[in-house]
Amino acid sequence: MRVFIIAGEPSGDRLGAALMAGLKELRPDITFDGIGGEGMQAEGLTSRFPMKELSVMGIAEILPKYRALKARIRETAAQVVETRPDVMITIDSPDFSLRVARLVKEACDVRTVHYVAPTVWAWRPKRAAKMARYIDHVLALFPFEPPLMTREGMACDFVGHPVVAEPQATPEQAKAFRAAHGLGDAPVALVLPGSRSGEVGRLAEVFGEALGLFQKAQPDLKIVVPAAAAVADQVAEAVRGWPVDALVLDPRAQSAADAAAEKRAAFRAADVALAASGTVSLELAAARTPMVIAYRMHWLSFYLIRRMALVDTVTLVNLVSETRVVPDFLGPDCTAERIAGGLAAVLAEPDAQNRAMERTMERLGEGGDPPGMRAARAVLQGMQA
Repeated sequence: MRVFIIAGEPSGDRLGAALMAGLKELRPDITFDGIGGEGMQAEGLTSRFPMKELSVMGIAEILPKYRALKARIRETAAQVVETRPDVMITIDSPDFSLRVARLVKEACDVRTVHYVAPTVWAWRPKRAAKMARYIDHVLALFPFEPPLMTREGMACDFVGHPVVAEPQATPEQAKAFRAAHGLGDAPVALVLPGSRSGEVGRLAEVFGEALGLFQKAQPDLKIVVPAAAAVADQVAEAVRGWPVDALVLDPRAQSAADAAAEKRAAFRAADVALAASGTVSLELAAARTPMVIAYRMHWLSFYLIRRMALVDTVTLVNLVSETRVVPDFLGPDCTAERIAGGLAAVLAEPDAQNRAMERTMERLGEGGDPPGMRAARAVLQGMQA
């Protein structure tokens, strides 16, 4: 069995790696071709070109790289048509993946599977009807998505969200983390300003200002900043300009396994978190860490997205739990004063978020089969239908 698989960013690479592992377990004869990062390459993929070429966010941010991305779209589609795999699996990155799928379907009848349903419940609802012309099967991360896909004629399976399969720190590990870093019993705020340089550049200053205001109300507050390896130097430099002291966790200073364990312990040890908008809200929910979400982007991207938005929150915990207990401050609302007020409110009254986080994890498949295996079964069953 031959699979052409495409991921365009780190989160997609993690999904792809878990799916590949599941497919290899179910079909030992399988071979892979396509585009992916380190995780997928560790499962046996030789990437056609570096995945980082596709890791671009935001409408305005994409424009300068549009010509190069368009060339990669044509090149990738031609490779699929030439090699004629048994199935092509595209993972998230819809602006790239779905354009590749359209060109492939125009040229041949290769089966197409798209992993991660587009957020038609949030904005651009007509995307489901459009993608049905060239996507045969969708693998959904959220339980409310399959009806939105099947009504447009595509097969769709809810396979669970990968966050439910990630290991979590124990209370003992969290206690050891506090002891190792001299945090004692003080309240701890976890700060996550993003994993991309642009995110850190837009958020670090306002996050620092917000923490300065928050610490005035919580003088014994301790601040921990787990930095992503790709932006660790940038984060460390930004934190040096903050009006508060903060412990920066640099994953490059230790092995990957030790860095991941320390990050998990930090998540569990924290009393409240301030994070950039994204799937990190689900990581925090899995660790049962109450949170405040904030995000700034290019003004044009924010203006266009806000005009098209169908939901009143971008925070996944709010959406999955069907609550609005996680404060999110976006665009012009992403100010130090609003963020500090949100942190103070959550730290004082975390119970509503605790209930929402429990509900979120249950609905995403916590306690069931790993999502990668569920996704692999769905792919193989879909091919036999």
